[in-house]
Amino acid sequence: MLMTVKERTREIGLRKALGAKTFHINRQFILESIVLTSVGGTLGIIFGVSFSFLVSLAVNAIGYEWEFSVSIIAISISFFISMLVGLVFGIYPARKAASLNPIEALRYE
Repeated sequence: MLMTVKERTREIGLRKALGAKTFHINRQFILESIVLTSVGGTLGIIFGVSFSFLVSLAVNAIGYEWEFSVSIIAISISFFISMLVGLVFGIYPARKAASLNPIEALRYE
């Protein structure tokens, strides 16, 4: 998210010059952070469950008895931790973007 703020500094300056409030800039970056972490958390859960299933198939093919099971609590905790990390690391860039001076942001290369 910090790189997103740096890459879009001119856009942020233009939005602020046109009248966007600090609240609007904060909301934009926090919503982007929530969406990114939701998608990332979901993909991570899908990858983790798929990998676990493949490992259980491989172990069962070798001859061991290994039951595949996924805990809903573990999935919920991992998703909420993903969201928490995304929000924590999304709030700082959002505040930084919202506090930019429009003139300096437009001058930024």
